[in-house]
Amino acid sequence: MQFPESWLREFCNPPLSTAALADLLTMAGMEVEDLRPVAPAFTKVVVAQVLSVERHPNADRLSVCQVDAGSGSTLSIVCGAPNVRPGIKVPCALVGAELPPADDSADGQPFRITLGKLRGVESQGMLCSARELKLSDDHGGLLVLADDARIGQDIREHLALDDTLFTLKLTPNLGHCLSVYGVAREVAALTGSPLRTPPFPAASVKHHDKLRVKVEASDLCGRFSGRIIRNVDTKATSPAWLVDRLARCGQRSVTALVDISNYVMFEYGRPSHIFDLDKIHGGLSVRWGRAGESLKLLNGNTIEVDEAVGVIADDRAVESLAGIMGGDRTAVSDDTRHVYVEAAFWWPEAVAGRSRRYNFTTDAGHRFERGVDPALTVAHIERITQLIIDICGGDAGPMDDQTLALPARRPVTLRVDRAAKVIGMPVTQEQCVGVMRRLGLEFVQSVGELRITPPSWRFDLQIEEDLIEEVIRVLGYDKLPDTAPQAPIAPKVRSESQRSAQALRYRMAALDYVETINFSFVEERWERELAGNADPIRVLNPIASPLAVMRSSLMGSLVNVLRYNLAHKATRVRVFEAGRAFIRDASVVDDELSVAGVHQPMRLAGLAYGSADALQWGSKDRPVEFFDVKGDVESLFAPHGVQFVPAEHPALHPGRCARIDVNGRSAGFIGELHPRWRQGYELPSAPVLFELDLATLLERAIPQFAPIQRQQSAWRDLSLVAKESITHDALLRAIQATPTALVRSAQLYDIYKPASVSGDIGAGERSMTVRLELLDNDNTLTDERIDAVVAQVLDSLGSRLGVRLRG
Repeated sequence: MQFPESWLREFCNPPLSTAALADLLTMAGMEVEDLRPVAPAFTKVVVAQVLSVERHPNADRLSVCQVDAGSGSTLSIVCGAPNVRPGIKVPCALVGAELPPADDSADGQPFRITLGKLRGVESQGMLCSARELKLSDDHGGLLVLADDARIGQDIREHLALDDTLFTLKLTPNLGHCLSVYGVAREVAALTGSPLRTPPFPAASVKHHDKLRVKVEASDLCGRFSGRIIRNVDTKATSPAWLVDRLARCGQRSVTALVDISNYVMFEYGRPSHIFDLDKIHGGLSVRWGRAGESLKLLNGNTIEVDEAVGVIADDRAVESLAGIMGGDRTAVSDDTRHVYVEAAFWWPEAVAGRSRRYNFTTDAGHRFERGVDPALTVAHIERITQLIIDICGGDAGPMDDQTLALPARRPVTLRVDRAAKVIGMPVTQEQCVGVMRRLGLEFVQSVGELRITPPSWRFDLQIEEDLIEEVIRVLGYDKLPDTAPQAPIAPKVRSESQRSAQALRYRMAALDYVETINFSFVEERWERELAGNADPIRVLNPIASPLAVMRSSLMGSLVNVLRYNLAHKATRVRVFEAGRAFIRDASVVDDELSVAGVHQPMRLAGLAYGSADALQWGSKDRPVEFFDVKGDVESLFAPHGVQFVPAEHPALHPGRCARIDVNGRSAGFIGELHPRWRQGYELPSAPVLFELDLATLLERAIPQFAPIQRQQSAWRDLSLVAKESITHDALLRAIQATPTALVRSAQLYDIYKPASVSGDIGAGERSMTVRLELLDNDNTLTDERIDAVVAQVLDSLGSRLGVRLRG
């Protein structure tokens, strides 16, 4: 909520500076999100009157104006504004004035007005627009001032520009602070300064006409007040003070009647609505909507209502969305002569969520769903009536006030010792009594207790903890003692067999991946298509309708990140995320770190798209492929050995997907995105993804000391003929299964397949060359022993895989 400081001080003016007042509000729970001056600094700008205007002799678009700036002599000023004319009063920057820097100013220095010539004619100042003074973005011409502006008066004083705009970020329980008066009431309670509450005298009744109103739903509307005002001049112009205050609250001026309604809403927090009386057929009915009814709103939208939406209807159709927005058909216009002013108490639960259902929000709905004081509907209509008669004229009719059901104000008990325990410092009963009196709360006290009855404007005082919060809020959070923790602090030492998740993040960054952080709630489509999860865990109150389920896989989030980057013209994307997945599991029970029925493992997922390497001269550009990302995964698990087993995954290409096994356990999947999803998610080419179990990834072997080998290794290269179906892993496993301890390592370093069948390589076969490392750390290997080991290896390969030595 935004408002000017000067308006707040009209109701309560504590002896505090602007900065101290902002700090007071923030420390009391009304966070001051922004604090800025109404206008930037400028000097020597005064109110001036244009006496005469003549065309510039050397320029068609310039005028030479004779101006009275209150200096005792007439100034000659060259002006190019299209709306300059004799008789108007405008801001005039005198010679020596410093104006705010222009938007395109390179140095940001003030713009200084000097005595100079424009096209040969001397100019003794500058007539200013609102944009040149940085008061608004309007650059259509000079800023025309009111006729009663005093010539020579400083423009800052005339327009009250030495003011500050407060922007508050209010939590939902502070609905009573959604007005300038409401904030002033809090300031009075916090500082003890007097609160000025203006009277609301009843308007003089000039006729006795009443509009027939029937409230059919007391669970929608608890109180409905209204009156007819006849002979209103809707073409009247809103006074400058009203327009300025609305502008400083962030609200543009519309028409006088609309401005008055908005003004009282900002002033006292009372949304209201003004109907064109002649457009109402019969009377009004306040009720719940009916299926099939529609309404064209003031914002131009046409909506369908039903039994869950409150409406105000006449004898023919629905005319207003209750507590949210009026209808277009009964809106006031320049032809309106008679109006009906309405102010009501709408139950918060009857308004909450209705505007968001139609994808818009309003200031009225924002206030009503938090609770608006039901006791002052009549008083606020009197305030609106007074402003309408003062600005637009008119004859007021009698007040029609119907009270059906108001909120029950149930007393809440505050225990002084309980308050002291929760607050964490001693609190006396006298202090609690003083707080309740300053807040204007009625109470009855006994020894150690206060029984408080919440006032009509406080919808947030429901339980004892609400009152305890009020006590410390008014006493001041700065009064809380700085108490050091008394419990012993024992650091949690990570096992040496565990890496930290942060170390893995650094490793991923070193592999040229960028970390992303995504919501844990995702679109249901991602779960169904990319995780194969037909029954995901649903979010009870999603922040957006698409983000309705909890993710069981991180792949959907990364694909969405890829789509976002592609939409912003990125050509190479390498991203990863470390986060939780949420999987139904009936075996999980409640404890400190788990929720019954939900398994929440940590995962590390990555995605690579585009070029394998960043643009460089050292290698040719080529697209990233499965084996590039496979190498990254092996690097993450090192020094653990990793096996890649052909497998299937809902998100991945069935022929380009592998399960990742570590020490016989499944640790995740890797593969290229399935062609169906590449097309479904409108990707130019398929990315390569992997998703790993973080707990397995964090495991690491504790280094074991070993003596330096005393004997020299022996190497033998074996060129083998094997079927094309035999994989690298199968070949190495068969070698490792050889019944000897002398084979230290084996490495495949060459594959050859002739273009046609030739020699000893038959159809469907290929040559695979393996280098064996042999070592006996105790004795020197002889040729005889080496040949025997090689023979054992060949026997193992032949018996297990049908592999033979190439001739």
